[in-house]
Amino acid sequence: MPKAGRFAQYTIAVLVPCYNEGVAVAKVVKDFRAALPSAAIFVFDNNSTDNTAAAARAAGAEVYQEKRQGKGYVVRRMFTDVEADIYVLVDGDATYDAPSAAGMIERLLEDRLDMVVANRVDREQAAYRAGHRAGNWLLTSFVASVFGPTFNDMLSGYRVFSRRFVKSFPVLSGGFEIETELTIHALELGLAVAEIDTPYYARPKGSASKLNTWSDGFRILRTIVKLYRAERPMPFFTGIGLALTIASVGFATPVVVTYVETGLVPRLPTAVLATGLMILAFLSAAIGLVLDTVTRGRREMKLLAYLTHRAPGEERRRG
Repeated sequence: MPKAGRFAQYTIAVLVPCYNEGVAVAKVVKDFRAALPSAAIFVFDNNSTDNTAAAARAAGAEVYQEKRQGKGYVVRRMFTDVEADIYVLVDGDATYDAPSAAGMIERLLEDRLDMVVANRVDREQAAYRAGHRAGNWLLTSFVASVFGPTFNDMLSGYRVFSRRFVKSFPVLSGGFEIETELTIHALELGLAVAEIDTPYYARPKGSASKLNTWSDGFRILRTIVKLYRAERPMPFFTGIGLALTIASVGFATPVVVTYVETGLVPRLPTAVLATGLMILAFLSAAIGLVLDTVTRGRREMKLLAYLTHRAPGEERRRG
């Protein structure tokens, strides 16, 4: 990797996932080459049908292919294959501000953080569509209510990571849900993170967004629910148990009232249904209790994997 430059004592990798970004990717590579002269720039092409790979290679990037379609698969490949002290993840659409990377890296190093997220501040009317802005706010608010205080821009595609974050992060999602997964992973383990305001620009003329406000929004929301079930099983299954209990009581009340008044149970199917719902409620609570114990063990394993890597710069101080 190149070593000269402002952060010469560190190896820095700029990771650029791309799908049909032939119009914009060369600008991204050149801008980050100017902003971080010491960094190696890796473009991972995800089955593009245009000249993305050729344009990135001509601009000076190292280009690799990921055949499984989806940003999550690309990020998984990047995190697995690329070795560095500091990682900069940025979309290849030329909407993010390359000069901000130096400030984000400085913040990561000075405060010994594991992730710094770029909070997008749009500079042009067309940069941030109203539907995407509203969806981001709703999803960010939902995650904050479930996992605690979070970032202002949870879905930002511009982030800086420490090596210990990248090498201990189990990428599970396959698509644009990856930003959600990155955020929740940091919140779940209580990692040191920060957010910095950065300019956000409209796409270059001739390029088009691959995002769909509704379909991608639902996929991200589904990912949040799945992660909530996996990371917070006790409240998740207790909530289901409470709903089943309420339904059971609702069905059982008229049956009990009739029995008290007449000594008969004329609606036997309703009584059986109420009993079955109550049994399911207790089972749901028991499942939540068991899975909560399993989740604690998994969280401990993630933390142990994370702690096997040192903070940025620690190797240099001890070396």
